[in-house]
Amino acid sequence: MYYLFVFSLGFFFSFIGSIPPGTLNVTILQLALQEKIEVAKRFALAVAIVEYPYAWIGVQFESWLSSSPMVVQNFQLIAAIVMTSLGVFNLLPSKPPTGFAKKFSESGFRRGLALSLLNPMAIPYWMGFTAYLKAQGWISLSTPGLLHSYVLGTSVGALALLSLVIRFARKVAPYIQGNFLVRTIPGLVLLVLGLYAFARYFFKF
Repeated sequence: MYYLFVFSLGFFFSFIGSIPPGTLNVTILQLALQEKIEVAKRFALAVAIVEYPYAWIGVQFESWLSSSPMVVQNFQLIAAIVMTSLGVFNLLPSKPPTGFAKKFSESGFRRGLALSLLNPMAIPYWMGFTAYLKAQGWISLSTPGLLHSYVLGTSVGALALLSLVIRFARKVAPYIQGNFLVRTIPGLVLLVLGLYAFARYFFKF
């Protein structure tokens, strides 16, 4: 059951983290609106595949940093700062897809792979989330099985969100492209979690 719980945490935070408009999900939305469904599906699969190693690297970096005595002593505070910073970053206006991204928007798997590899924000994202979840005592990745369950959840979560975008492209397009609430929900969730961690650090509850 704990493996499923760890998987679910990775899935949930990957799902909400994929909501804000960005190069990858906007490109997939454009492909779906153009009725290039098979191309969009291959693109989404490539994105999900790259999410796996990027999340794994993020977890490894987090484990390396948390082995430092200074980090261990201030783990709760560091997790709070990182989570709050991620929340603020997510609330900032997103940049539109670059000209390079647009050049790749007509293709599928290989293009999705290239754009995902050139978009490595998943690494600091998963460093921050993993540090936060550990600091709150909500997760343990003490075995390879738990680690890979968590990382697999991140990959499946990204694929699930992108698949929904493809499936309901015409219905979700107005929300992804211009809805303020949808764009800000992930950032607000991160901000609330960061403030909660600050409260736990300073008030020791």
